[in-house]
Amino acid sequence: MAQIIKLDSSDNVIVVLEDLQKGDLVEWNGEQITLVNDVKLGHKIAISSIEKGEKVIKYGFPIGVASTKIAQGEHVHSNNLSTHLEGILEYNYQPKSYPNPYPFQEMTFKGYKRKNGSVGIRNEIWIVPTVGCVNGIGEKMIKAFEREVGKLEVDAIQIFKHQYGCSQLGDDHENTRKILKDIALHPNAGGILVLGLGCENNQVDKFRDSLGDFDAERVKFLVTQKVSDEMTKGIECLRSLYELARLDQRTDVPLSELKVGLKCGGSDGLSGITANPLLGVFSDFLVAQGGTTVLTEVPEMFGAETILMDRAKDQQTFGQIVDMINEFKNYFIANGQPVSENPSPGNKEGGITTLEEKSLGCVQKCGKSPVKAVLGYGDRIAEKGLNLLTAPGNDLVASTALAAAGCQMVLFTTGRGTPFGCFVPTVKISTNNALYANKKHWIDFNAGQILSGKTMNELLDEFIQFLVGVASGEYVRNEINDYREISIFKTGITL
Repeated sequence: MAQIIKLDSSDNVIVVLEDLQKGDLVEWNGEQITLVNDVKLGHKIAISSIEKGEKVIKYGFPIGVASTKIAQGEHVHSNNLSTHLEGILEYNYQPKSYPNPYPFQEMTFKGYKRKNGSVGIRNEIWIVPTVGCVNGIGEKMIKAFEREVGKLEVDAIQIFKHQYGCSQLGDDHENTRKILKDIALHPNAGGILVLGLGCENNQVDKFRDSLGDFDAERVKFLVTQKVSDEMTKGIECLRSLYELARLDQRTDVPLSELKVGLKCGGSDGLSGITANPLLGVFSDFLVAQGGTTVLTEVPEMFGAETILMDRAKDQQTFGQIVDMINEFKNYFIANGQPVSENPSPGNKEGGITTLEEKSLGCVQKCGKSPVKAVLGYGDRIAEKGLNLLTAPGNDLVASTALAAAGCQMVLFTTGRGTPFGCFVPTVKISTNNALYANKKHWIDFNAGQILSGKTMNELLDEFIQFLVGVASGEYVRNEINDYREISIFKTGITL
């Protein structure tokens, strides 16, 4: 019989775990069901007939309504299932709590302790442009400096190019300033060169003031219009930073100092069965150790938001989650777009039909821990435990926001595959075995092993050890491939 899985006792669909053809038989509760259509791995079939207008249930929650009558054994997808998402809603706080099954363990990783008490998992030198006009200059400085040094004694020297810092107003200008400030204060950097032009809106002097109390030995500033030879001055700054950073040493740090971002992209029908639940149990484990995880992608909470709201630590936090959800819905509405404009073509090809279904898989990444804090876009982590962060679902924008919040790494689950990385290690976890086998130069860890008989607890133990290794200096694929970028959220006009 074909491999299938039912995710909750109340579901009226099951997920197939292999490609099946019309006429194949699947067995559920002693009953043989004949497939009405060909059905791909990760897609859904009805285990009983579903009337038009009836809710389709997966994960124990509605993922939409039948747009036409669906027969038993029929493929359930875009042709017969429609979203039922609405705009702004009112919510009631119905607090729920779940025991954390993971005991505290005296675990450590080898990190870099910074002067202000923060901890990095990399020791890199970064150029942070205040404006896109100096991207090329910064890139040229790095190439010249690397020729001078030869073999590096730090993890990397990078410039994080962007196109902003000028011709922006209001929230867009503030978002750019906040994200760049967060990068300049990130503990994965042992040295920062803030590189400006001189005439931009994002002035270097004001940017310096925004940093607050920073290590002046480790953060340098250069305004290129104010010097005759910006290359020589820039290389002098890099040399000064390098001489300090290359002496930094890793030391044992408790796992409670680890801050991890949770992200998914190129999801498929297995994301909510393998990789996202793996991140969920890891999130609960890390929280039990006193560590921090951060979930974002607000539009991919639509349809599953009450799961998070009910786990708010208190009424105030509940209200902050409600505001985060409804304000993001208002962003869609103000731009004349439906709140349900998702999933992507790749998601649909992989078996995800509606945004509700995608969201119910997405929120599994944060396990069952209580929500301790809600962060605005560009805010930095202030409270340990599970945090929610305001940012869109776009892979690079959301991953940049997670790293900017203070996460030393981002865990990124994918069923379709993606090579990108943000400015911190971006760990790719595949949902299925085929992707891992085909894209080992992109993928770091295979959660598809669950489909091959490995238990979740076995896989979690393996995953923990893998991530401790990453935190202690083992490079992941985006670092090996040198794929590192940032992207800043933009909502308004360009002057």
